[in-house]
Amino acid sequence: MKAISSMATRHVLAELTEAAVTAGLPRVDVDSVGGVDAAQRVAAGEQLDLVFLASDALDRLAADGHVDAASVVPLVLSQVAVAVPSGRDDPAERPDGAAFPDAGGVRDALRDAQRIGYSTGPSGTALVAMIEEWGLMAEIGDRLVQARPGVPVARSLADGDVDLGFQQLSELVGQPGVRILGVLPADCAIDTVFSGAVAATASDPDAARDVLAFMASAAASGIKTAHSFGVPAAS
Repeated sequence: MKAISSMATRHVLAELTEAAVTAGLPRVDVDSVGGVDAAQRVAAGEQLDLVFLASDALDRLAADGHVDAASVVPLVLSQVAVAVPSGRDDPAERPDGAAFPDAGGVRDALRDAQRIGYSTGPSGTALVAMIEEWGLMAEIGDRLVQARPGVPVARSLADGDVDLGFQQLSELVGQPGVRILGVLPADCAIDTVFSGAVAATASDPDAARDVLAFMASAAASGIKTAHSFGVPAAS
């Protein structure tokens, strides 16, 4: 079976698909690319069985008939974390709790930073929107550095291109040269739910649904948390 996903979930999907095979389900080969590119390929009618993207992107594809709306299921919850450079070879570890007590601390950190790294995709878009909402764009806008597509913020931190970085926690954990301060506090949290859906072009929709059901089951929860993702609350 063929699938497409954004880069944010590539590692967890690799393990989830292997676990699905162990459970007796079909093997799924996932092509992980930029989220915008993935959505465009799905909309163009590329033959795929499963699609894994941020929930809002999947909702748009479902509305246009490119994925089966009834099959959309939340799989993982991703939180945005704050990080700074560390020793170049030191791997980042998952921190406990939030980086700052409240949004005021985040605003202060933004004002103090010389170069602020943020990612492409929904988390980066949300960060920029939050900065605009806070009225800080005129003050710090020229210090914002968006990572190039396919280049994680962790790389920018480790290379010294930025001195404060915002990216999904799952993309920062374990990366060398990065010290994770923590996730954003509750009053300015940026959380993204990534979901899966059966593509309209699926060759075997029933088998694709079986794979999704496994990925959404309690049997897969441990894999998600091991990759620093949360498990979305049941709707």
